[in-house]
Amino acid sequence: MTVQDAAPPLLRVESLRVRFATGSKHLTAVDDVSFEIRAGEVFGLVGESGCGKTVTCRSLIGLFGGAKPEATTGSIRFNGRELLGPSDLDWHSVRGTEIAMIFQDPMTSLNPTMCIGAQIAEGLREHRGLGMREARAATIELLASVGVTAPERRLADYPHSFSGGMRQRVLIAIALACRPHLLIADEPTTALDVTVQDQILKLILKLRDETSMGVLLVTHDLGVIAQTCDRVAVMYAGKIVETASARQLFARPSHPYTRALLNALPAHARRGERLDPIAGEPPNLVAPPSGCRFHPRCTFAIDACREVVPDLVDVEPGHRSACLRVGELG
Repeated sequence: MTVQDAAPPLLRVESLRVRFATGSKHLTAVDDVSFEIRAGEVFGLVGESGCGKTVTCRSLIGLFGGAKPEATTGSIRFNGRELLGPSDLDWHSVRGTEIAMIFQDPMTSLNPTMCIGAQIAEGLREHRGLGMREARAATIELLASVGVTAPERRLADYPHSFSGGMRQRVLIAIALACRPHLLIADEPTTALDVTVQDQILKLILKLRDETSMGVLLVTHDLGVIAQTCDRVAVMYAGKIVETASARQLFARPSHPYTRALLNALPAHARRGERLDPIAGEPPNLVAPPSGCRFHPRCTFAIDACREVVPDLVDVEPGHRSACLRVGELG
């Protein structure tokens, strides 16, 4: 056990459920989700679009945008402090200061009517109490740290004059402005070309190494997970179906969904062979399937899978899977 493993977790999420009202019906976007993140660790959350990854992230900062949840239950403990439940919780003291988030779309996450320098300095003055001169100097330093060239000159530029990759760097600078303990990166490389994607991921790892912040990296790209993460949780239809170290997950995937994701990667197909896609579609979470939610698409499903909701069970130290047949799959 390392010193890092012995330390209490920076973030502990237990039995998180987030339910939305859709007319007269209800949709549970996150259903009984639990995981931990330690300081200095990159924890990956992977799964298909619509599986509940972004809702999980937004639960950690209490910010859902236009769609407000009908109910959020469970426990979110950050640095030993419970974030769910207390009516007197001052989100202003947590959001952007102790926990920061990089949102999915760099094209729409920046204010088009404000110059870049003002957008970064706003958080520095609001949360760290810096004066105008101090905030300007800190803004230049932040832009330089995320790889924006000639930061002094670019302070007055507006978002439309930046490329997608540069906008993403600006979002990272804004997220890091208040030196958070936890950085949530929700699909930070979406719509970026491979070269820029690699630069952004290396930048996040570099900043993690320099500050020992924990990182929650959300993606649907297993290649990004392999390149970046220490541990991984695989999410399907609102539930976590497998957790493991990145090394364990790729060497010994133990849930049929994880195996199907890996088998669908181009790297698994030989030249001239067709890819092996996952049959069917993710379920409608207004009326999810009974039993294991993956059973309608699973080639290993048996009758019991249609009736029994599987628990996460230990496969090996640090590796858990929610499959009734986990002992048979090898």
